[in-house]
Amino acid sequence: MPQGVPSTVPDDGLTTRQRRNQPVLAVHTGDGKGKSTAAFGMAMRAWNAGMRVAVFQFVKSAKWKVGEESAMLALGQLHADTGAGGPVEWHKMGQGWSWLRANTEHAEDHAAAAQAGWAEIARRLAADEHDFYVLDEFTYPLDWGWVDTAEVVDILARRPGRQHVVITGRRAPQKLIDAADLVTEMGKVAHPMDAGRKGQKGIEW
Repeated sequence: MPQGVPSTVPDDGLTTRQRRNQPVLAVHTGDGKGKSTAAFGMAMRAWNAGMRVAVFQFVKSAKWKVGEESAMLALGQLHADTGAGGPVEWHKMGQGWSWLRANTEHAEDHAAAAQAGWAEIARRLAADEHDFYVLDEFTYPLDWGWVDTAEVVDILARRPGRQHVVITGRRAPQKLIDAADLVTEMGKVAHPMDAGRKGQKGIEW
C-alpha cells in the first residue's frame, strides 16, 4: 500500500470518507517481542487525535510496571489539566479491576477475573464509552477458554460508533484473526535473552 493508497477498492457503495472512517479491529500476535509496545504506540497516536483511550491489561501481575503505563497516565493528566489530547484510563486484572469491590490480586480464580474484565469491556463497548481500546494479552484468556472467542467476535462486530480495538498476545484464535481488519504476526529473529541477557529498563519495561 504505497503512500497510503489501497491496492484495490471494493464495490461496497461507500464513499472514500465512509470507508476510511470505519472502526478498526487490530490483532498483534506471534512469538516475537513488541506486540504490546506497538499497541501502546497506537494508543498514543489515538490520544494525540483527541480520542478517549482505555487500556485493559490481562494476565500481567499488578507489580509489573510498564513504562507506557506511566507515560499514558501522564498524558491523561495533561488532558485533564489543559484539554490537550484525550482522557486515558488504565486497568490491570492483576490488581483487581477497578470497578469490582473485591480486590482480586490474590484470587485463585483468575478465569473469573478475566471474565469480569471482559464483561465490563463489553458493557463499555455497548455504551460507546471510549474511542480506542487496548486489550493487552487478551489472547491468552481466549486461548485458555476462560472467555468465549465466539462471543467476543460477535460483540466486537456489533459495537456501535467508531470504536477502535487492538488485541495483543500470542496464539490468537483463528476466529479472532478472521474477524480482524488488521493482523500483524511478530516473529522472533533474535533476542538478547538468547544470549543469556536479562530484560533492561527502558527496553522491556
